Amino acid sequence: MRRSVSRAVSYGCGSRSSCSATRNKRYFAATASSVSSVHTTKSNNTSTQLKKTTQLRNLLRSNQLEFICEAHNGLSARIVEESGFSGIWGSGLSISASLGVRDSNEASWTQVLDVIEYMADHTSIPILLDGDTGYGNFNNARRLIQKLESRNVAGVCLEDKLFPKTNSLLDDVRQPLADIGEFSGKIRACKDTQKDPDFVVVARVESFISGWGLDDALKRSNAYKAAGADAILMHSKRADVKEIAEFMREWNSSGKNSCPVIVVPTKYYKTPTEELESLGVKMIIWANHNLRSCITAMQETCRELMEKKNLVGTEKRVASVNEVFRLQNNDELLQAEKKYLPK
Repeated sequence: MRRSVSRAVSYGCGSRSSCSATRNKRYFAATASSVSSVHTTKSNNTSTQLKKTTQLRNLLRSNQLEFICEAHNGLSARIVEESGFSGIWGSGLSISASLGVRDSNEASWTQVLDVIEYMADHTSIPILLDGDTGYGNFNNARRLIQKLESRNVAGVCLEDKLFPKTNSLLDDVRQPLADIGEFSGKIRACKDTQKDPDFVVVARVESFISGWGLDDALKRSNAYKAAGADAILMHSKRADVKEIAEFMREWNSSGKNSCPVIVVPTKYYKTPTEELESLGVKMIIWANHNLRSCITAMQETCRELMEKKNLVGTEKRVASVNEVFRLQNNDELLQAEKKYLPK
């Protein structure tokens, strides 16, 4: 049985907001015991693994706030699962950065697919892929759905911008949006293409990112819900929760809240988690903090090695080689060799 964990709070706030972190820790301590399992179902005393797609859909249907965390390769995906998270965010920013390219569709969709396949093979919890714009029009997007399903990926999040995309958190750059009708058709094409009824398609609304405001955000969300989107990801890069709060109040009062809302509080990280829950948010994505923590750790390690020219201090604070082997599941290979190789 797995649960959303209090450990997640450190990814959302960090040391820059100890006050919010304290409030969030109290929130998690109060709610952790009530979190229900979405990974297994028990019948006749037998535990049966749910499909990854069903796990993700159950997270969106949960009666409490759920959390998923970013990963960008098979190793980081394994670490996310071991930390207790119920799902993985296959971040476009993190995957592209780990490949050394910009988050502007410079990595091809097949290269992203290769990475996400390793992630899916190495974990048992669902992955929601950040699928950018779907890498083209409706035809490209529906082919993406076919390939994701064949690799046991649980869902995809598509944003209503133009291909090639621009990262939403960049300053002073144009963020043109797709035509509502065109993007709605893309959503319908994806839903018509999927074979597994539990596969999740999330519509990411970029109205606030592009400066179009609340009315446009509501208009787009309603259109995408009508097109079949399983959830709305409402994005904002303000340092406060104002835009998200305005949207949630209108969304809830309109009776449309049967379509769950996901948020990514990278910029408004000081907002207490319980405030987001009180607004009716169903899922929070910690979207890029594993990548960023890796960058910090590698920069510090390289700097120390360059300055001291020895491993004495470094070796004490990095993972052991045996821990690397464990994360690679090397024991399974050793047991297989005993079973299949001649003695």
